[in-house]
Amino acid sequence: MLNIRKAGERGAADHGWLKSFHTFSFASYHNPKERGFSDLLVINDDRVAPGMGFGKHPHADMEIFSYVLEGRLEHRDSMGNGSVIEPGDVQMMSAGTGVAHSEFNPSTDEPVHFLQIWIVPGVAGAAPTYQQKRYTPQDKRGRLRLIISPDGADESLVIRQDARVHAGLFDGDETATLVLDENRYAYVHVAQGSIELNGVKLDTGDGVRVRDERELTFAKGQGAEILVFDLRPKEVPTLPY
Repeated sequence: MLNIRKAGERGAADHGWLKSFHTFSFASYHNPKERGFSDLLVINDDRVAPGMGFGKHPHADMEIFSYVLEGRLEHRDSMGNGSVIEPGDVQMMSAGTGVAHSEFNPSTDEPVHFLQIWIVPGVAGAAPTYQQKRYTPQDKRGRLRLIISPDGADESLVIRQDARVHAGLFDGDETATLVLDENRYAYVHVAQGSIELNGVKLDTGDGVRVRDERELTFAKGQGAEILVFDLRPKEVPTLPY
């Protein structure tokens, strides 16, 4: 079963320097019907103006990853990490017992467009960690590339949860199928462009809760960039404490 949520149904916030769409309840956007899905808690679609960003702030017991679509994003944290991530880069911060970080747009003239995604961890109180890896367009072209997994399979980033994230780029005749294990949920987010999922057309910003499906086939992409989350069969996230 595919339960589609159109892009225009998301929460929206415009702070001038920051324009965001919230797939699930976040900050001032509260929707009791949208409290996450399985272990997926947050998908924020953020656009940050040149020279602006999020000042230093703390997190604990959350798996947080950033996926840049356009522009550049500068990261600094209390673990001593500092980097600028660009399209193709995936940055994972496992907050564990606690970490503070900041995120800024280092450009003086170009906005940055990125997704920030939170997945609840399977354990509480672990040591905080930081990971970063680049996946080229060729890595994702016409296929679903595993970018995050609990065991680091296929050179993916490691997450402290029974969750796997795939990324793909699709145009024209390119097609790919993801076969889910029995008794798994999935969530599909269309980051850019349009694509068909099992024959159903999806557009930029659309999201799909997937239950009771074993195969997800993606085809007829038009400038499509997608993320697919392979998740435990539960309805809403619960923290591990």
